[in-house]
Amino acid sequence: MAEVLPNSVLIADDEEEIAQALGRVLSRKGLTTLLAKGGREALDLIGAAHPDVMLVDFRMPEMDGMELMRKSRELDPELPVILITAFADVRGAVEAIRAGAHDYLSKPFDHREVIRVVLSALHSRRVKPGWKKLPVATDPLREIFGPSEAISKVIAAIQQVAKLNFSVLIAGETGSGKEVVAQAIHRASSRSAGPFVAIDCGAIPEALLESELFGHERGAFTGADQQKAGKLEAARGGTLFLDEISNMALASQAKLLRVLQERTLHRLGGTKSIEVDIRVLAAGNRDIEDLCGQGTFRGDLYFRLNDFAIRIPPLRQRKADIPFLANRFMDITNLELGKFVKGFSRAAAGAMLDYDWPGNVRQLRSVVRRAVLTGEEIVTEEQLALKKANAPLPDHQLPACSEVSSAEWDGLPLREIVRRNLAVLERQVIAHVLRSAGGNKAKAARLLQVDYKTLHSKVKEYGIQIEGEKLNGQETH
Repeated sequence: MAEVLPNSVLIADDEEEIAQALGRVLSRKGLTTLLAKGGREALDLIGAAHPDVMLVDFRMPEMDGMELMRKSRELDPELPVILITAFADVRGAVEAIRAGAHDYLSKPFDHREVIRVVLSALHSRRVKPGWKKLPVATDPLREIFGPSEAISKVIAAIQQVAKLNFSVLIAGETGSGKEVVAQAIHRASSRSAGPFVAIDCGAIPEALLESELFGHERGAFTGADQQKAGKLEAARGGTLFLDEISNMALASQAKLLRVLQERTLHRLGGTKSIEVDIRVLAAGNRDIEDLCGQGTFRGDLYFRLNDFAIRIPPLRQRKADIPFLANRFMDITNLELGKFVKGFSRAAAGAMLDYDWPGNVRQLRSVVRRAVLTGEEIVTEEQLALKKANAPLPDHQLPACSEVSSAEWDGLPLREIVRRNLAVLERQVIAHVLRSAGGNKAKAARLLQVDYKTLHSKVKEYGIQIEGEKLNGQETH
């Protein structure tokens, strides 16, 4: 019986030096390489060793790459073929891809591209035990987000608004890809040659946010030892992306609104009027319209930012994207780590589809990367470690929520009563988990499955103080 070599690549090239050079590149990544000097020898090796991928020189004497590819189909219809071409043969290689080749490599080779293409072919060779192989996405946004109908609507909205100069409000949960959507709008806009400047309004303390946005003159405040242009100036001629804008203080909101209305700004401590020609995209993981009703966000700024709205559905509402994204993250991590994990077990695939993914695509990427790091040939359900992460807190671990007295709700609409009591419950849960984490906010954020910035903002908003939150004068995060 013929020996089947794992992760083997057959290189068919009559130029021995090129074949050996390719063999060395792939061998360093742990692949088994087989060398053939021509088409006939390559066909013999296909029958004897059953390679996983074949690299074929487009031009060889006696039997060229196209003919070898056709004949190899008779021996192994699923064998991925990569054409090796000179620049002049690229058109022929493209025709070969239409005829069924997996990809092509043009001389001179970039070693990283060789590895990327071969690993991609290896992945296409594997039949996933848990999921059927999915078609390769052709749209860059589909490659990032997935093939679901929900994402089709997001892409259509991006295409609809990108060429206009509308302000766009992008809504979505943490980790859903709001900045990716903002970058896509910028790239497709008439401002694509200009800068794309992003600022995370939730990560910058209120005292520093205005300086970051508007800039400052030397001596404007203690520590301002030199003039500094702000993000609004830096974005002139391009796009400014205001991430987590719902965290911006009301005073800063008023100043931002004036700049957007008048298209001019003054640096902190300055008197000179500076024109700003920018397009503004904003994003938040909270319902800004609700915040307007609560009085924590200006309604006039909301309407200024909301010329057009795009909502990114959470991953739990577009399950069709999970297999595509999980396989994509597996391939990327394989390439990064030089590993050859082939796929996911049926149990692992089912667990990912059943999981709610509170951290969305960002969390899925993290889970798959960790599983590939620890996995061998197939990622198991245990390596994903999702059951523990998805389990609700036992009843005895949940803090009690105080009851609402009639004095608190008398005369209030239901929506306001619910809002106030949800805030009470949210504060209690955060305080409880912080105490169980010994005041460590990073650990508490992981337990609550929210990002650190969101937790930090909530702790500040609710005035939560936990004994042990500071150790040796330093916050434990």
